[in-house]
Amino acid sequence: MTVIANARMYSVTEQVAELWRRLLLELGRESGTALEVVEHAAPAPLAELWQREDKAAVFMCGLPYSRAVFDAQILAAPVPAPAEFEGLPRYWSELVVRADSEFKRIEDTFGRRMAFTVADSQSGYAAPLNLLRKLPGAHPRYAEIIDPQVTPLGALKAVIEGAAEVAPVDAYAFALLQRYAPKLTAQVRSVARTEPTPIPPLISSQGSFSALQTAFLHAHQRPDLQALMQSLLLQRFVLPDPASYDTLNAVFEDSRAYWRQHPLASIVHPAFL
Repeated sequence: MTVIANARMYSVTEQVAELWRRLLLELGRESGTALEVVEHAAPAPLAELWQREDKAAVFMCGLPYSRAVFDAQILAAPVPAPAEFEGLPRYWSELVVRADSEFKRIEDTFGRRMAFTVADSQSGYAAPLNLLRKLPGAHPRYAEIIDPQVTPLGALKAVIEGAAEVAPVDAYAFALLQRYAPKLTAQVRSVARTEPTPIPPLISSQGSFSALQTAFLHAHQRPDLQALMQSLLLQRFVLPDPASYDTLNAVFEDSRAYWRQHPLASIVHPAFL
């Protein structure tokens, strides 16, 4: 039986997508799992992948995982290699602005335009909502929340191209973009960082994928995969505690309740209402 794998969430460029494809296929081959790496390119909704019953290794955002809407069990989670990730399966959002802008703090962007990715994204929506509601003083307000940018790259380009003044970008995706699209990332800088939360895991449908899981968890021990892992800025894969994701939904619901009482923007795209 052929099952699917997908790393779209972190396939930030075509080159990175090919690296993920090579890694997924090799780990499938080692484990004896007949993996098909499906593309499912943006703007196709990731939820279409998450609801499939033949998932074997598909990246899933932690927020929808915490909401338990889909048939999903954690296969493994990546531990990014850059030192600021501290050897842990976690990440955060960088709130980026144009490098040549006058903004020094996130508060300086109030009254301007914000770009989110999609409404079921932890890094692209839920995390910045939580950050903004916890800022001291008067609650922040933007002039507009623009249309969904779908991917971290989309959010980054919205800022660079002037469609918005600020946007959240997944920290691991941003690290990959800094390596493989440095001309883009050089055009922005971060003015705030959200609290770290568990990083998006690779999930599978309910079933036995123990051999594939073992291949992921031991990938960092294979000399022949070292260069590929390094190219993807990966230290290793681990099996996180599924309960570590439980708080994401509760925090998101608290944030949504707050912003119903204190509108975040004068104009909000319907996707984020």
